[in-house]
Amino acid sequence: MIRWFIIILLVLNITVILLPGKPLYSWIIGGLSLILLFLVIRFFRVPSRTAPLDDSNILSPADGRVVAIEQTTEDEYLKGERIQISIFMSIWNIHVNWHPISGTVEYFRYHPGKYLIAKHPKSSLNNERTSIAVKKDEEKIIMVRQIAGAVARRIVSYITHGAKVDQAGQIGIIKFGSRVDIFLPLDVQLNIKRKDKVKGQSTILAQWKK
Repeated sequence: MIRWFIIILLVLNITVILLPGKPLYSWIIGGLSLILLFLVIRFFRVPSRTAPLDDSNILSPADGRVVAIEQTTEDEYLKGERIQISIFMSIWNIHVNWHPISGTVEYFRYHPGKYLIAKHPKSSLNNERTSIAVKKDEEKIIMVRQIAGAVARRIVSYITHGAKVDQAGQIGIIKFGSRVDIFLPLDVQLNIKRKDKVKGQSTILAQWKK
């Protein structure tokens, strides 16, 4: 993605430079190109972080702000009451997603859909999305749902059904402005509240009760 973006910017700027007259255009386009390049590199970077790896921790799958914490019924796969935590990622956030826990991918499905604003409650069910359920053991299973937003138009997942995944390992990326929902059992101990800022791999959203 970044490689092709750089090539397009180079072609555009070389074309402008070669045009006769109007050198001001070349300076304006050159300056805008540098700003866009900075934003794209910042957006797609993968940060180096030290994750608090622990079987009792449930880590944040994404950077962003918690826009909802509520009890809901998850009907797609878990089939029951769960705590849903929704994290909105603006275009300023890193959009790589990570696994909150280690385990086995019990369920993976891609859903085509709309591109409503990711903060909208209905985006969880109506937007383009992927659903990933990871099972740690018979009593510990969670679901992460990657949701495309009004700007985001592509979800990239590195997941296959039945794969073994590691806590804080990469799930994939949602390109430009989006949301991640995570569905947890009702008996977990929550460590965050609505409007909190969270970091993927780093923030402990909740812990399994011992």
